[in-house]
Amino acid sequence: MNVITQKMVDFFKEEEGLTTVEYAIAGSLVAAAVITAFTNLGCEVGEVIQYLADVLSTPDTAAKAGAC
Repeated sequence: MNVITQKMVDFFKEEEGLTTVEYAIAGSLVAAAVITAFTNLGCEVGEVIQYLADVLSTPDTAAKAGAC
């Protein structure tokens, strides 16, 4: 019985891997990076999408832009 108790104590003391707090911190850092990227690139991406929509909707613009 002493061996089983010792194995259980060793198992609970094992500190390999990330804990829940570390996962939460890592997740919040990733979320902050994504929010920052979308905030900084949001207007530029919107302008590119609008330009592409304009080019595709107006045949004259597509011919001037060098589209096939």
